[in-house]
Amino acid sequence: MGIFGITQVAMDNQFDLIIVGGGPIGLACALEAAKAGLNYIILEKGCLVNSLYHYPSNMTFFSTSEKIEIGGIPFVSNNVKPTRPEALEYYRRVATSNKLRIHLQERVTGISRRDKGYEVVTTKQQYSTSSIIIATGFYDIPVLMRIPGEELPKVTHYYKDPHFYAMQQVLVVGANNSAVDAALETYRKGATVTMVIRENEIGKRVKYWVKPDIENRIKEGSINAFFNSTLKEIRSNEVDIQTPDGIVTIPNDYVIAMTGYQPDFQLLQQSGIKLSEDAVCQPDYDPDTMESNMPGIYLAGVVCGGMNTHVWFIENSRVHASKIIDAIKMKQP
Repeated sequence: MGIFGITQVAMDNQFDLIIVGGGPIGLACALEAAKAGLNYIILEKGCLVNSLYHYPSNMTFFSTSEKIEIGGIPFVSNNVKPTRPEALEYYRRVATSNKLRIHLQERVTGISRRDKGYEVVTTKQQYSTSSIIIATGFYDIPVLMRIPGEELPKVTHYYKDPHFYAMQQVLVVGANNSAVDAALETYRKGATVTMVIRENEIGKRVKYWVKPDIENRIKEGSINAFFNSTLKEIRSNEVDIQTPDGIVTIPNDYVIAMTGYQPDFQLLQQSGIKLSEDAVCQPDYDPDTMESNMPGIYLAGVVCGGMNTHVWFIENSRVHASKIIDAIKMKQP
């Protein structure tokens, strides 16, 4: 099952607090819960800090290391901007050295109201608790293009490593950080790269030290880019691009669709949490306590932003942990 810190865990699966999600914010909540003496457990459907694990191998964070520290535990990196491997090492050491109670590879499949608390059902068993923190992030469900051919095996919504694409015809959809990183890295490994960009420029939130690089590669013609354009159809050996001048068909081996990701709205709704009726799907919660419209269910991290996944990051949502635990303590006798 993979439990760190096998200390007084309730034998009957009853907990004061269940934290859904073992990412950085879930770990931060666990650290605060431990300080408060709460009997808690983290339920994580994948590996520890699962989303970070699936980030591109060569990714460098935008934030400096001290801004993504949790629990006041120093994060020392070799450079000003920490890398993915450094972050994985840091959060793993936080979890193990603090003996955080975590069940890995255990997905939450349902949350239902029971008496004064909740029943949480997973792929392995069920639990009861009086409080729940949902800190599930947003990286697990890609925003689909919904075009013909998107289901082909040559199409991916997750970019990992550039070597695989060497000497291939690669099309990258998008113009923000993930798309720009994929385009530059695959180009430098020998791929022929084309970008399809919905807007008329590279995204404004692209890392400031990377933005000139991609703009210069496009300007010199090393990377081809279609602005104000969308991908229309994908076939085994080619793709159709809708441009301002009409349909353009180019040869293609792989499509890296960096179209963004979204929270697990199904779990939120199934739990009874209200979402705004607009395209943002903003979850209903009190910003002072992070408690949702469902008493005893709290939200932490990126999931709070709905489809606005660029609003919350590790560095500005770390405070959710202390807010929530303070709110839980206030409810206790």
